[in-house]
Amino acid sequence: MPITKDHQYYDLVVIGGGPAGLTAALYGGRARLKTLVIEKGLIGGLATYTNEIANFPGFPEGITGIELARKFEKQARNFGADFKNTPVKSVDLKGPDKIIETFRVTYHAKAVVIATGGKPRLLGVPSEDKFLYDKGISFCATCDAASCKDKVVMVIGSGDAAVEEGLFLTKFASKVIMSVIHEEGHMDANAAAQADAMREPKLEFRWNTVVDHFEGADRLETVVLKDTRNGELIGVPVDRCFYFIGYLPATELFQGQVELTERGYIPTNTRMQTNLDGVFAAGDVRQTCLRQVATAVGDGAIAGFEAERYIAEMEVFEKELMQRELPGMIYVYSPIDERSRDFLPVVREIERKYAGRVKLSLLDTYKSECLAARLGSVEAPSVVFTQDGKVVGKTRHLEPARIGAALDALVDHREPALAE
Repeated sequence: MPITKDHQYYDLVVIGGGPAGLTAALYGGRARLKTLVIEKGLIGGLATYTNEIANFPGFPEGITGIELARKFEKQARNFGADFKNTPVKSVDLKGPDKIIETFRVTYHAKAVVIATGGKPRLLGVPSEDKFLYDKGISFCATCDAASCKDKVVMVIGSGDAAVEEGLFLTKFASKVIMSVIHEEGHMDANAAAQADAMREPKLEFRWNTVVDHFEGADRLETVVLKDTRNGELIGVPVDRCFYFIGYLPATELFQGQVELTERGYIPTNTRMQTNLDGVFAAGDVRQTCLRQVATAVGDGAIAGFEAERYIAEMEVFEKELMQRELPGMIYVYSPIDERSRDFLPVVREIERKYAGRVKLSLLDTYKSECLAARLGSVEAPSVVFTQDGKVVGKTRHLEPARIGAALDALVDHREPALAE
């Protein structure tokens, strides 16, 4: 028997409950948007696996990832955000009604923030899953280096991130062992980083090796490497192992909907806007140069703010600019353009003449660039005519007689003659 789904309606739905998503929800709730966070796992995302976050502003003594996530969640809840712990099955984000499907509920939203984050690329070797995150295998030197003071750590990888993070770890660890799949002296990192690494006395290289498996009781104790030349297995005792072999963005759900890069990240502009109206992306899922809690929070703040502005503009666009009660005249102008300013008194005179028969709206492109863009290809100064909630004509010829003739036609329910 098919499940009858409940339909629930929100202003803003945030998909993902990490630092970026929680911050976006906080901003949405504070703006009095009806806001929902959908998270399939633990609230806080990858940050919750970090024992100590020492570089997030405001916590000079450091804070655990779980504690910080709880503070984020509490603050979002205090501003009225709702939470749902469930996976999203599918989305349809292309229209003005954004649809997010879970197993039992269909959620409708005016705007969506995608904050599904990323997941570290894994090796898939035996016993790897036993030691992930707080049990010995880490993915962020910036996050976990402080806990490695005077300890032996291993770095897997030889690209820019691996070498640079390995060098960073030497400031804390007594020894940093790098497992490199290539022949001696060959790495994938840039030349300057390689040169610095080769000069660092705390760095030890294990060339021609890959990880075969991990060993340990409650925590990681040994990384067993395999020599790619002869298959020999080499057990290396370590206190912690760091992977720097890349991340995989959690964007499978959005393929065919939101534009993705070749690596699966979501490109945005500085306002966190994706290629779809009303859809924003924030945090590790976004194409960016740095992925930290601090940057995720910044992304989330922008995304939440922009989502609120988008919803407000949509309401103005639909209820005022595209109103259906009367024929409409929208004067698109710029206050920094002399011709635009000079025509304002004429517009006011037209408004008086057609009072009660035509709805006049002024659209300042300097303040409302996005609203102007919704009208299509239009430059300031120009006049846009609407009828029954649709654009029926545009003109850049600011001639009172020409505009009056067009308005007379609209009032008489005729098509305005606006041939340029």
